[in-house]
Amino acid sequence: MKTTLLAGVALSLLAASCTSRAPLKGTWRLISGTTITKGVSVVTDYTKGQKFIKIVGDTHFSFLRHDLNPAKDSSSHFDGGGGRYTLTGDKYTEYLDFYTDHNWEGKSFDFTVSFVGDTLIQRGRETNAAEGIDREIIEKYVKETE
Repeated sequence: MKTTLLAGVALSLLAASCTSRAPLKGTWRLISGTTITKGVSVVTDYTKGQKFIKIVGDTHFSFLRHDLNPAKDSSSHFDGGGGRYTLTGDKYTEYLDFYTDHNWEGKSFDFTVSFVGDTLIQRGRETNAAEGIDREIIEKYVKETE
């Protein structure tokens, strides 16, 4: 009886840990981002002139952004990065191991994630003393369809 109960509890915990990442896993398209710096909000529409996706796996994430109408010269913009992440409940932490701008590498960023329908809302704080950045960000993503 004790062994059966322990096995049941272990299986329940295993199932909970596996399913907690399930809604987050996949490819997400960033549709809007709000940055709040010293009380001033700036909203960016990521559906106009660019495409930004985030890919989330079991243990790692990556993000890629590029212009949809690239210039013919070197002014075209591409951005990419990624690394490990942890998810505990709605607390999501990204560990940025790789990034186009090396000043951001090696930093971690704490977020709260929530889901409203097919929309992932990621809210947190970005700080980088070397870049003089300290701001709140709110990002809204929709799940990419295959």
